[in-house]
Amino acid sequence: MPSVHATTEQHTIPLFDKDLRDVHLLYDYDAKDAQGNPEKWRYEMWFFSETRIVYAIHGGPMAGRINFQTASYQCIRPGELWQCNWLEETGTIVSLVYDIPNKKITTLLGFSQGHWENAEAAHGDKRNPEDMARWRNLAKIGSQIDRVLLNEQADILESFKGKGDLVPITGEEETL
Repeated sequence: MPSVHATTEQHTIPLFDKDLRDVHLLYDYDAKDAQGNPEKWRYEMWFFSETRIVYAIHGGPMAGRINFQTASYQCIRPGELWQCNWLEETGTIVSLVYDIPNKKITTLLGFSQGHWENAEAAHGDKRNPEDMARWRNLAKIGSQIDRVLLNEQADILESFKGKGDLVPITGEEETL
């Protein structure tokens, strides 16, 4: 069965335009390395449109990943709380909640076995066909229940409008 993405409800698009469209966030997760030592995982997220996100990972085991995805958004409370969800070529499922007034990101990541156990292979840029092919192969490792669930919360360091250092997309690029 082909992958079917949820969609952002049409009635929430004016709220999306006000709260999220073109918002760019830099944020750090307080995490731990493989030995249990504290470390920061830096992420960068751009809410490009009501159907796409663009991101880069700068810290942690997935550092070096540059991506864009088809995403859906749900408005929990206008001006305050939004949820953004997507499925990646690696088989990883992401659910992210953006708490605007408290400057927090809360995520549930369902890493596929292939992605989690081969983090280095998940690095790269989706625009590179070799990286994309490698990512799709990661999704084939393990089964639906062979996932690592990771709950994390991050502090937003910067919030601004525009692409920043991320490479823009047209919004028509192929995604899962």
